[in-house]
Amino acid sequence: MEKVRIDKWLWAARFFKTRSIAKQAIEGGKVHADGHRVKASKELTVGALLSIRQGWDQMEVEVIALSDQRRGADIARTLYRETEDSITRRARERSERQAANGGIQPERPNKKQRRQIHRFLREQD
Repeated sequence: MEKVRIDKWLWAARFFKTRSIAKQAIEGGKVHADGHRVKASKELTVGALLSIRQGWDQMEVEVIALSDQRRGADIARTLYRETEDSITRRARERSERQAANGGIQPERPNKKQRRQIHRFLREQD
């Protein structure tokens, strides 16, 4: 296999759950190949450098192998290699996000915490 559509490869490499989601991401500008915006029908070759944005993360991967069939996650991981810069940048950004959200509680306050909040608000008035 010499060439495969980029949306099909992203689906086979398990970056996106369906091909239509991969196509939407490409059309939305979330995927760049060799520094340029691409269309979903762009044919991908081995050695191409892809920039993929998923949520907060921006990954830069090099295409090692081509596949148009979706297989297991361990096989899908052999289709690409993430660059060292991308790995360190994602780790740094993840730690910065965690540090910034350190004081925020992800769950609702319990009964004791609600009473403390109400008491604090009454004292402010």
